[in-house]
Amino acid sequence: MSTWRDDPNAILPWNERPKCHCGFRTWLQVWTDPLPQGKKGCRFFKCPDIDDDFKACTFMQWIDTRPLGRVSLKEEQERRVRQQQIRLKGKEDELKRRRAELGQREAALKIQEEQFQAREAQFKREAEEQKNRYKEPAQSSTSDGRNKKGKFLRSTQ
Repeated sequence: MSTWRDDPNAILPWNERPKCHCGFRTWLQVWTDPLPQGKKGCRFFKCPDIDDDFKACTFMQWIDTRPLGRVSLKEEQERRVRQQQIRLKGKEDELKRRRAELGQREAALKIQEEQFQAREAQFKREAEEQKNRYKEPAQSSTSDGRNKKGKFLRSTQ
């Protein structure tokens, strides 16, 4: 069985594709424009440009220096199916990466929420303690006939 290294028309496995400046694995495409002359039908790697910041990445790397020979319709369809599978794999990888990031963010938010609730409970306890401190002197008033220093008051009866 031949590998992509043996067959010049084979497609590189996804994990061996070059990465663009954005850090994404590149897509394989075939040049369809008549210019530059002699490049129509040549394969090249291109940035998938799936970054969310709407900046156009211009990464491009030629694979073929001259167009490939004529291929049958079946071979072309198989190539397109493989290309779509590769794109799908790239999107799945990106989705997996984003899900992992989301899980990390959710965990961080949960920790922050727990810390916030702990601080809120601490503030409530401190507020209750302060409230109780101010009530204590008022409750130990002279209801038993003593003044604040503990001496009995003389009655004028």
